[in-house]
Amino acid sequence: MTFVGIGGVVHHAVVDGTGPLCVLSPGLGMCWFDWDPVVALLSPHRTVVRFDRPGLGLSGYTRAWPTLAGEARRIAAVLDVLGLGGPATVVGHSLAGFHAEAFARLFPARAAGLVLVDSSVEEDPRPRRARAVRDAATRACATLASAAGLPRVAGPSLRRAAVREGRVGGGEPASYDLVRRAYSTSRWLRAALAENATYADQALTLATLRRSRPLPPGLPVTVLAADDPRRSPHRREHWLARQRGLAAALGGTFRVSGPAGHLLMLDRPEDVADAVLHTRVRPPLDNERWTQGG
Repeated sequence: MTFVGIGGVVHHAVVDGTGPLCVLSPGLGMCWFDWDPVVALLSPHRTVVRFDRPGLGLSGYTRAWPTLAGEARRIAAVLDVLGLGGPATVVGHSLAGFHAEAFARLFPARAAGLVLVDSSVEEDPRPRRARAVRDAATRACATLASAAGLPRVAGPSLRRAAVREGRVGGGEPASYDLVRRAYSTSRWLRAALAENATYADQALTLATLRRSRPLPPGLPVTVLAADDPRRSPHRREHWLARQRGLAAALGGTFRVSGPAGHLLMLDRPEDVADAVLHTRVRPPLDNERWTQGG
């Protein structure tokens, strides 16, 4: 467990294992320990990096609004301050699928592979209306809820309810102490609301980025989709079709994992690890230096 300063904000990061470099980034409002079951399977074969975005997990809070380019730069900055400069396979879950893809497009020489785990998909994102009003309302809501003590009273319960909803096979696997430490703070509530409020903006930015910044040639891409039997047959097939379309658009491999909910790393960690290990690592370019073993 390490704490590093990036842009004036303290970031919590964890590095495990040895081998080619791999970064795991969780979805909206989630934190480092959500990857624990996957790390146990990957660390014998990969140097695995996890970190908490500002306000989440054990990282410090920032008033800066999340942006797609900012999150891609954050991945690069975390690797830099940890002294891990070699190309990395970046694994993004849900919203962090946007971040992982943006990293590969903005830092092509640093991307060794891309694995999108039940990633967010927006085929035709549209600009938000009254953006300034919505952003101000989000900040005001977070301030009022924090002042009323909502995170301390209800944060861990909200977390456990979200995990139950996001899984097919069980409830909260993390210890109560970990959940309480990460989810009973006002910084978590503010960060989660900010990520939710800027979701559409990040989707729109990614659509623009796709037109101007291609993925590096030969980048291995895997899209792993959750097949959730709790959905109606129509919704089930619609979601898999959207994920299949994402894989086709990125020139990647499409995989299905099931039965599983959206929190694939908890329901089917072996499938996530297998997708990572079978995503061929792009060899470094001539002007790169591979700093990890393998």
